[in-house]
Amino acid sequence: MQTIGILGGMSAASTQIYYRKMCELVRQRLGGLHSPELLIRSLDFANIEHLQASGKWDDAATLLNKEALALARGGADFIVLATNTMHKLADQMMSGVSIPLLHIADATAARILAAGLKAPGLMATAFTMEQAFYLDRLRAVKLQPVIPNDADRAEVHRIIYQELCQDVINPASRAVYENIAQRLADNGADCVILGCTEVGMLLNRDNVSVPVFDTTLIHCEAAVDKALGASV
Repeated sequence: MQTIGILGGMSAASTQIYYRKMCELVRQRLGGLHSPELLIRSLDFANIEHLQASGKWDDAATLLNKEALALARGGADFIVLATNTMHKLADQMMSGVSIPLLHIADATAARILAAGLKAPGLMATAFTMEQAFYLDRLRAVKLQPVIPNDADRAEVHRIIYQELCQDVINPASRAVYENIAQRLADNGADCVILGCTEVGMLLNRDNVSVPVFDTTLIHCEAAVDKALGASV
């Protein structure tokens, strides 16, 4: 079994899901008392959010690179960055790092393509929904992402940072997310990417009218596949 290096804390809520899900998957696949070999570096999200909000992305990249190098030195075989948004800095983060990154967008895109779908709606932070680093990665494999309108993007982003990242589950916000997901489907999305690692706290296949691709769960499954030697 390979050792998975998790760079998390962005937010702590989603990193807890990563840990629980990877443990569950390894136990299901190997049985008995098996659990994954993990190294976890969990950052203070308040510091990261400040760098995001102030546009200090280079400083954030320097910080993530330092932590990725530490995971490699610690014995991780590959790295899982437990956040969609900070994949904006994936190239800078992995500069000089001797082990590979398992990219969350690549794992998600592969799952969508395997399902025969092509027009995923994307619900995520404003950074992920509006900037090229994520959308271009989907388009590179011929997917045609559909994003929410301006007002819906603002509301999705607000709920992530003001509620989900703080472990707040609000039924009214769940209804808001359900309505936004339905508008994406009405606008041509044939599935929905839960493109922030916290969005799955409100949405799942039971309350969305089209297939749902939860990036957190997909990322965990891909990481366990890789760690156990299966094809991702």
